[in-house]
Amino acid sequence: MNIEGLDYNTQRDHLALPEYGREIQRMVDHALTLPTKEERQRCAETIVNIMDRMFPQNRQNADYKHKLWDHLALMSNFQLDIDWPFDVAQAHQMNSKPQPLAYPMQDIPVRHYGNMIAKVFEKLKTMPAGPERDELVRITANQMKRNLVLWSHGSADDEKVASDLARFTDGIIQLDLDHFKFEKVDTKNMEPRVNSKKKKR
Repeated sequence: MNIEGLDYNTQRDHLALPEYGREIQRMVDHALTLPTKEERQRCAETIVNIMDRMFPQNRQNADYKHKLWDHLALMSNFQLDIDWPFDVAQAHQMNSKPQPLAYPMQDIPVRHYGNMIAKVFEKLKTMPAGPERDELVRITANQMKRNLVLWSHGSADDEKVASDLARFTDGIIQLDLDHFKFEKVDTKNMEPRVNSKKKKR
């Protein structure tokens, strides 16, 4: 349905900086049409002053004025021919999106232990016997136990940890359950937090 004089934001031109609204963008578009540099300069300074009054809470930020002129450059698509009080050449970087992080695609033998524990398994295979390896075995076994509790809904077996530790280190690490004591796992702190506050009606 088309109604004369009525349109929607989806039908309008894209706003470079939506936080300033469409009226500020129209002022910038108007400044681009002014015939003389003096007129464009006065108009640009007026626009920046209005932008300044829109967000007075930001005046304490470093380089605040510089950022306002950067924003003006972005909204004019760097086409506004004026004497810029600041260097706005790098303003386009403010609007650029960061590159997405690459998702690790390593093949993890047992996902509930995680990638870090899998790397520790590989390290344990090459470590010489001694106190340093014994300490790493202790830390690893206890973390494996915590992971099992977390992903097995509170159930974990000491023999399962010992069996997996031997399996994934190619039999090099043999946990003596007659002497090895696991740390107590606090299951309360491992449960996901649930917001107990109910919405008031």
